[in-house]
Amino acid sequence: MGEVCQYPIVFVHGVFGWGSDEGIDKKIPYWGATTGSLTDYLNGQGYVCYSASVGPINSAWDRACELYARLTGTVVDYGKAHAEKANHRRFGRKYDTPLVSGWGSVRKIHLIGHSFGGNTIRLLVHLLTYGDPEEQAATQDGTLSALFTGGKEDWVQSIVTICAPHNGTCAIGMMHQYRIMAPAKAVVYNYAGLVGRTPAQGGVVDFHMEQYGLSCTPGKKDSLPLGEAKRQIHSHTDCLEYDLSPEGAAQWNTYIRMNPKVYYFSYCYNAIDPVKSTKQRPVSRADTALLKVTSSAMFRYGKSIGNTACCNDGLVNVQSACCPAGAPHRNFDAGCIEPGIWNVMPMRKGDHGTPIGLHADREQTRQMYLEMLQMLHGTE
Repeated sequence: MGEVCQYPIVFVHGVFGWGSDEGIDKKIPYWGATTGSLTDYLNGQGYVCYSASVGPINSAWDRACELYARLTGTVVDYGKAHAEKANHRRFGRKYDTPLVSGWGSVRKIHLIGHSFGGNTIRLLVHLLTYGDPEEQAATQDGTLSALFTGGKEDWVQSIVTICAPHNGTCAIGMMHQYRIMAPAKAVVYNYAGLVGRTPAQGGVVDFHMEQYGLSCTPGKKDSLPLGEAKRQIHSHTDCLEYDLSPEGAAQWNTYIRMNPKVYYFSYCYNAIDPVKSTKQRPVSRADTALLKVTSSAMFRYGKSIGNTACCNDGLVNVQSACCPAGAPHRNFDAGCIEPGIWNVMPMRKGDHGTPIGLHADREQTRQMYLEMLQMLHGTE
């Protein structure tokens, strides 16, 4: 193995995921899954790796605010303007210690996000770099979060997105077509609300939805009545469903700008066999039984609406995972890696869980990340 990265690496989970703050991660690590803890392995190889925890079913904005607070060891501030628009609390939990001590322009970080974690880190880098004019205008009392001031364009060295729905996912449209979106949301929010009022919240699992009062802030009993909290979530677009839809993703893509100093990389996986698949009978190569079903269903749904780019990993379309629509990009070339442009890695075989080690080969999973971190080291 060559030299290791001089900057820490922060891993950010996707939807329904978790980080090292949750007790479940000790039993079932999100990063590594059935192959064992990936961060423990990489730390053993000399790297400095962290697995951050953010809201598993929160919007991209809320997750970015939570990630910033976790990294810096501060109070989660969702922003005055945003909180008023979303009709939820402005402040969340307080972190007593930073996840990455000394984080700044001297000690930068590499960010790696799987699935919706990729959208989260894109937004975080934008806010660090450019801030948010709406929050600046709305907060004239000296309480503006440093996240919204911008001017931190040197705090992140690179971002790597893996199976990220940059342009949304057709799975959202498919769920609406088959009328399973409403019952799915009811199950998810009821479960989060009920568990969020038990001692398991903040220990075993953590839904980070205290801004809505759906779950309690760790150490407090501050949840709202379940029905009231759910009505607030359903009353606007500050939610996971909207951000994962093509319409919501397109809106974020017009807002988020790239940082010309940051190196951008994207990985996409395909679970559909493009040779054997037909309109009538798509053939899935997914390793997980559920993703075999969803990948084939997404392929058929895409064909039914005239989408010619139907290959997917079971949850995210390949085309969406490559890069945001309209963003500068090119196929990865090891001899010509530059910041400020998406370096699209070659498409890999596998499903949405493959890159995090779910039902995957241990050595192949670890080797992929060792090669990835050597690439990131080359940008330093």
